[in-house]
Amino acid sequence: MSENHELIPRSVLIPIEGVLLADHIAKNYDAVSAFCPDPSDLLIATYPKAGTTWTLEIVDLLLHNGDLEICRRAPIPVRTPFLENFARVGIPSGLDLLATMDPPRVIKTHLQFHLIPKGFWENKCKVIYVARNAKDNLVSYFHFNHMNLTHPEPGPWEGYIQKFMRGQVPWGSWYEHVKGYWKERENKNLLFLFYEDMNENPRREIERIMRYLDLSLSDDVISRIVEQTSFKNMTTNPTVNYSFIPEPVFDHSRSTFMRKGIVGDWKNHFTPEQAGAFDEDYEKKMKEVNIPFRTQL
Repeated sequence: MSENHELIPRSVLIPIEGVLLADHIAKNYDAVSAFCPDPSDLLIATYPKAGTTWTLEIVDLLLHNGDLEICRRAPIPVRTPFLENFARVGIPSGLDLLATMDPPRVIKTHLQFHLIPKGFWENKCKVIYVARNAKDNLVSYFHFNHMNLTHPEPGPWEGYIQKFMRGQVPWGSWYEHVKGYWKERENKNLLFLFYEDMNENPRREIERIMRYLDLSLSDDVISRIVEQTSFKNMTTNPTVNYSFIPEPVFDHSRSTFMRKGIVGDWKNHFTPEQAGAFDEDYEKKMKEVNIPFRTQL
C-alpha cells in the first residue's frame, strides 16, 4: 500500500436506528433526515452494488432523450447527487449539490427504507428501487470493499460472508434492505426492479422505467439507450466508470468499479459448503417474504 493510501482513514461503522453507516454519514444523518425534496424529485434507491450506477445512467438518458453528450456533462455523482454522502475526495456532498440544483432532480441513496427522509413519502416522490440477488450482491460488494479504501477493511472472503450475513457492512443488512422496500412497494409511489431482469432483457426494463417516468421515447432512442448502457460501454465511459475517483479513495489495481456485471458470478466464489450454509441462513431471514430473486439466468 502506497503512502497516499494513508491520507484518508477507513470509515468506522456507527449504528443509526439499527443500521451500520460510515461515521461521516452517521454523524451528519440528522441533516440528511431533515432534507425535504420537491415532489418532482426522483429517488433511486439500492443496496450498494446492485446496479445503482447503471440505473442512474439509464434514467439520465431517458430524461434527455438519449442524448449521450448531455449525459456526459459531468461525472455521475455530480449529475445525480448521492443524498447521504458527505464530501470525500472525488465525490461532492449530496446535500451541498442538491442545494445548488433546481428540481426536478435525480437523487441516489443506499439508505434502508426506514431511514429515507419522510419528505419523499409525504410529497409522493417517485422512487425506483433496484434489488440484486444476495449471493451476487455479496460478491460484488466484497470486491468493491477491497478497492474502496474509505470503507472498513473487508478481510478475507470466508469472514466477509459472515459479516454480510450479519449486516456488519456499510448500509447494514442486505436482507432488511430489500425486505423494507419490497413490503412497501404497493403502498408508495415505488417501482421495484430486479438486477437480473435488467441483465436478461435491458430493453424491456428500460421501457418499464420510461413508462413509470411518464415518458414516451421512440424505438430508435430506446435502442440507443440500451446500447449506451451496455456493460461494455459503461465500463469505457469516463463519467460513469468511477475512474475519476483518485487512488487514495479507490484502488483500481485491486478491482475495477464495474467488474463483471453478470448474474451467477457467485458460483466462482462460494464453495458448496459456504453456499449451503448461506442458503440455510437466507431461508430463515427471508421466510416472511416471497421475493422472486434469481441466482442464475
